[in-house]
Amino acid sequence: MVHTFTALGQYLAADVNSGAVHVLDKLSYDLLSQVEGPMGEALPGELAARLPQYSPADLAEAWEELRALQDQGLLFTDDEYVDRDKAMELPRQAVVKALCLHVSHDCNLRCKYCFASTGDFGTGHRMTMDFETAKRAIDWVVSKSGKRRNIEVDFFGGEPLMAMDTVKKTVEYARSLEKEHDKCFRFTITTNGILLNDENIDYINREMSNVVLSLDGRKDVNDNMRPTVNGKGSYEIITPKFQKLVAGRGTKDYYVRGTFTRQNLDFAQDVLHMGDLGFRHVSVEPASGPLDDPFAIKEGDLPQVEAEYEKLAKLLMDRKDINFFHFNVDLAQGPCVIKRLRGCGAGCEYVAITPDGDIYPCHQFVGKEEYRMGNVFDGSFDMEISRTFADQNIYTRPACRECWARFYCSGGCSASNLLVNGDITKSNEVACAMERKRLECAIALNAIAAGMGEQGDTKCDNTSCNQCDQCGE
Repeated sequence: MVHTFTALGQYLAADVNSGAVHVLDKLSYDLLSQVEGPMGEALPGELAARLPQYSPADLAEAWEELRALQDQGLLFTDDEYVDRDKAMELPRQAVVKALCLHVSHDCNLRCKYCFASTGDFGTGHRMTMDFETAKRAIDWVVSKSGKRRNIEVDFFGGEPLMAMDTVKKTVEYARSLEKEHDKCFRFTITTNGILLNDENIDYINREMSNVVLSLDGRKDVNDNMRPTVNGKGSYEIITPKFQKLVAGRGTKDYYVRGTFTRQNLDFAQDVLHMGDLGFRHVSVEPASGPLDDPFAIKEGDLPQVEAEYEKLAKLLMDRKDINFFHFNVDLAQGPCVIKRLRGCGAGCEYVAITPDGDIYPCHQFVGKEEYRMGNVFDGSFDMEISRTFADQNIYTRPACRECWARFYCSGGCSASNLLVNGDITKSNEVACAMERKRLECAIALNAIAAGMGEQGDTKCDNTSCNQCDQCGE
């Protein structure tokens, strides 16, 4: 499978199975766009007839150049996994490598698009996690991680700073186990910033390997969607705190993470605004939800959204101070094989744990009782649910098998599929379309940077990956 496309003034072709990307001239692009399968020795006459604007000699020369790429294994390559049983039966054992630790099911914001029902995850019961539960969760992941050395813990909510005492005790306890159990914990915290102060900022910058800071961009956009409990805007409260935290972050990872909805489809301006505030690492995600969700991106919005992504990509060509998460793609190496085929590992390698110790496949399944997998206090863990998630990959999801972006996307999000289609195996086509457009922009940016002799940000920033047991990275 070869995907031909244009973006940022470039004529491009991506060979899906090899990962090779080619920058073409207009003639070669038009010719390759007509080719439906592996190329033979001679240019077929019917193909030449479809392109009367080019001379037969020029078409024949382009055909030979494209065939040379095919002979080198860079065009129309075979899928080396699809016929292998092991690609369809990836490891299914529950070696848990990452926790989303819900230290708070409460929040001091009332975000309109919140998937967690403004913090209580639809339970109607606001609560924070006590240390005993967090301690049990750490003991549980140590026992479930097998020989895996690196373990990720993301402090999440709600708003985790509302349970800062539990956060600190949990970090201290986990560190106390590292030497004895040959483990290395890497901590992340996701915060809306309301409760940040000098003490918390210093602690986060010292102890957290990564921090995710929630901000939607421009003041009017942010305050419309992210009001405080009393209905006032949060922008002026959190922005200077985020700037102070980032200023003291040094070389440690962080992302300022926003959400765009149907009410701000001009989200490129929000990305630029966050760059103007001094935030280099920026991620802006589309709101997702069922058909009756007033904020979720709909199929009818796609032309405007796709145009906005390309607009953003053009703008970022001149903004080297902004690293946009979704335009990061490593064309040289890419993620490991398991990551390419299965994605995030929710439900089998990554789980979420609630304040009362319940275990769910990920944070977006919390509160859905049919997906409750167990509890850290009784040691239960539903392997049938875990295997259901472990079985999800780009070959078991029908839409993924035919998609050119499958090895980059890795099958999409099970929670998003469930939210939109009521089935974790059925792809959310709106989300898929946006992902494909982001990838096209990312590939075009990489092609331009390579042509200029530049090197972009290509390192993996996925803090819940932990896929490789061989290298431990």
